[in-house]
Amino acid sequence: MKLITENITDVRYLVEEDKATGKKEHFIHGIFMQAETKNKNGRLYPVHILSREVNRYNKDYVSKNRAFGELGHPDSPSINLDRVSHMITQLHPDRNNFIGKAKILDTPNGKIVKSLLEGGACLGVSTRGVGSLKPHNGYQLVQDDFHLATAADVVADPSAPEAFVQGIMENCEWVMAGGVWTQLQYDRAKKLIKESNSKEIETVALK
Repeated sequence: MKLITENITDVRYLVEEDKATGKKEHFIHGIFMQAETKNKNGRLYPVHILSREVNRYNKDYVSKNRAFGELGHPDSPSINLDRVSHMITQLHPDRNNFIGKAKILDTPNGKIVKSLLEGGACLGVSTRGVGSLKPHNGYQLVQDDFHLATAADVVADPSAPEAFVQGIMENCEWVMAGGVWTQLQYDRAKKLIKESNSKEIETVALK
């Protein structure tokens, strides 16, 4: 499966006070994902695929305080804890949009995000996942094997988002082996799939 990233730039910066402690907490909030519309990268996500993945992500990650995001554009589907800047606390559908809220953490990268936002920087979010794409009516249709890795990384707001994200790891394949996303070249990936059973490889799709 190929790494797929998408930028959303229309997010708001919030500062809320914890009523119990009086401590100020910093959040970003807005549309994290959009379905059934061709995006700036020429891709379209069917709503049933995003709904399925959001439900899984909420159950396995958000509800367990494990839904982390990073600062910048990582080049793999795995979450790097030393790069984490925020934790996604809410993710819910609104028609074909998926609205999210993320708490900026007091990590080194979280402090950078807070400083940038407080300084007036324009930041956006970028979803990250793996899956296959199929040409369809002038756009790339995301296939049913799509697996959401994180609902939101924090990214800069480039003037041409499509130029910023296109081509990232496009020639690599990713498989989950032993619970870890592993980058493989296509020929090696095909060989591994033929020689492995379902327990050794949890998720794989090569188109």
